[in-house]
Amino acid sequence: MTNIIAWGFLLLAADPVELPDLRSIPADLTTPTMTSRVPAPGWRVRGVLTEFTNSAIYHTLYLPTDWQSGRRYPVIVEYPGNGNYRNQYGDVSDGMPEGCHLGYGLTAGVGAIWVCLPFVEKTDEETRNAVTWWGGIAETKRYCRLMVDHVCRDWGGDHERVFLAGFSRGAIAGNFIGLHDDEIAKLWAGFFLYSHYDGVKPWPYPESDRDAALLRLKRLGTRPQFIAHEGRVDSVADYLMATGVAGRWTFQAVPFRNHSAEWILRDNPARDAARKWWKTASTTP
Repeated sequence: MTNIIAWGFLLLAADPVELPDLRSIPADLTTPTMTSRVPAPGWRVRGVLTEFTNSAIYHTLYLPTDWQSGRRYPVIVEYPGNGNYRNQYGDVSDGMPEGCHLGYGLTAGVGAIWVCLPFVEKTDEETRNAVTWWGGIAETKRYCRLMVDHVCRDWGGDHERVFLAGFSRGAIAGNFIGLHDDEIAKLWAGFFLYSHYDGVKPWPYPESDRDAALLRLKRLGTRPQFIAHEGRVDSVADYLMATGVAGRWTFQAVPFRNHSAEWILRDNPARDAARKWWKTASTTP
């Protein structure tokens, strides 16, 4: 089964440079600032897993404003885009967990636990968050698996409703990391991916080619993916249709020129569609 939403034709046909800047619409949400404190409802807290205590690595954990001990919540695990990025529109990405926005904008901070993860890079001096690309893939996957277990065990996350989200590098990570092997692939109930997609084009790391990406894609099964891109998303749709894999894909063009996840902090048709998808995906067994 392939599920494709109906695009407005202007969005489908629009080149990003012809679209408005997202800053032309005031934000109605502000992503919480990362703090160093004990986790509590409505706070975004910097943390590190026990297994990585003697390192410079860190993640962020946000408990929704309606969080209560003993209840179960869907979980959004989000990866950031590449760092060292700035474009002609003033869009910036530092590559760090605190730069993520998708999970907060999707939920407005209510009804879901939101976790933003690092890509784990080991050097001779330290273990730290990778600014660009994957760091060490094995350790990145291990951190992810451990974090999902931690959130579900200690903070009320529902193992049956864990979703993987990401922007740019993080969107590619949806399949590249999230479907990298059978063990990590089984964690996810669905995927929310904005700007880029694993396999559409080659990148400067091993196994970014289409044959390798197809092996990962085949681990998706019947789980839903919301796939969005600034301006137009037809290159991803064309790629997926050509794979021969039957997926539950929802494609959405975002009506701004920006390479930035901050569209999710503004009232616009793409966010409406995203929230409609999330409501269904996060409540359907």
